[in-house]
Amino acid sequence: MATRKTASATTPAAKTSRRTKAAGEVAAPAKSARRVIAKTADTTQVVAASDGAAGKVVINGAVPLPAAPAVGRPDYWDQACIDLMKRDRILKKLIPQFGPVHLAGRGDPFVTLARSIVGQQISVKAAQSVWERVATTCPKLTPAQFIKAGHETLAGCGLSKRKAEYILDLATHFKSGALHVNAWAEMDDEAVILELTSIRGIGRWTAEMFLMFNLLRPDVLPLDDVGLINAISVNYFSGEPVTRSEAREVAANWEPWRTVATWYMWRSLEPVPVEY
Repeated sequence: MATRKTASATTPAAKTSRRTKAAGEVAAPAKSARRVIAKTADTTQVVAASDGAAGKVVINGAVPLPAAPAVGRPDYWDQACIDLMKRDRILKKLIPQFGPVHLAGRGDPFVTLARSIVGQQISVKAAQSVWERVATTCPKLTPAQFIKAGHETLAGCGLSKRKAEYILDLATHFKSGALHVNAWAEMDDEAVILELTSIRGIGRWTAEMFLMFNLLRPDVLPLDDVGLINAISVNYFSGEPVTRSEAREVAANWEPWRTVATWYMWRSLEPVPVEY
């Protein structure tokens, strides 16, 4: 079978009306009463703004800040971006459009998997909306709290009956200690996928999201992800339908940074960063 010509490191991408404009701008935050903390050397300044009046308090020493929910920037991200821009013409143009943003991993395995289940087969925006309602109902985001909430309460957050069942089954697995959670960081990708897919409601795609967003594995290619396939179609095939084998062929040029390239493919079509 003849191979279709794609836009790659050696072939410019064909422009297409289906290609979504990348969103690099960040909306200005709404004005509200807030506290701004700035630390320089051993001096911390706390500026409280309220009703247009501002007061400044200078404190010697550090002010403890609440821990961010995300793990942070993967340590391989910058090198991956450099390598991908050298070898792939599309990514060379795409990556700089998004500035310093990056994949934001999550430190809690249960939360990552639960969010992935919520995100199955729906848009990023819809998944975020449902998850916010779930997090309001179960603010501790622990397996025990989900089990206590029960099926009807979770379904009332916008989850389908099936997804509510899946999340409760996941919570039961975590609470019972049936999973080798502490060993996952040392296991290879396929071994983690094998264990996770033994849980009801978790298929290969959900397991791959876990590898990307919790274990921060750098070379994951989720070929079952509709968004990835669509992005490859738009960016490399002028919007023509793309087979899994063609997507795999394009992605071969991304190794060993397929996680990073996949994230930028998502961003090329969806202005809301993907998070699990």
